[in-house]
Amino acid sequence: MSSGVEWALHCCVVLTTVREPVPAARLAQLHDVSPSYLAKQLQALSRAGLVRSVQGKAGGYLLTRSPELITVLDVVEAVDGPGTPFVCTEIRRRGPLAAAPQACTTPCPVSRAMAGAETAWREALRSVSVTDLAHDVGSGALAGIRTWLGAGGARPELSAFTERHL
Repeated sequence: MSSGVEWALHCCVVLTTVREPVPAARLAQLHDVSPSYLAKQLQALSRAGLVRSVQGKAGGYLLTRSPELITVLDVVEAVDGPGTPFVCTEIRRRGPLAAAPQACTTPCPVSRAMAGAETAWREALRSVSVTDLAHDVGSGALAGIRTWLGAGGARPELSAFTERHL
């Protein structure tokens, strides 16, 4: 998993605290990360429909829907793609003791184990929402973030869905 996933998840949590768009540069400053790399992650979130970009002087990024409807898996797939992390190359069909292709009609134990692990991993990520992450961060930390963002131009008001969940 790329570091972009971590950055994107943190940005989604931050965006639960605002009603006005937050510029990518401000999010990068908050997390002390590369603005250009973070912008790529935000663009991936935008392409996936998780955030929207607002143009103009007061522009930036906002969540497109309530954070309880955005899962960690949504963010992972937006940033890293929906592909499987393990790709079986049928190594058992190689080398001096290679199995014949007709002997490899079902997945090997390694492939089955990895597929099971991936299914469990995806289910675990699907079960955690951005609201859950924001709740775990805590209202005190999010209040500090709102205040810090407010000092830079974004209004520090709680969004309606954040008010319900903190």
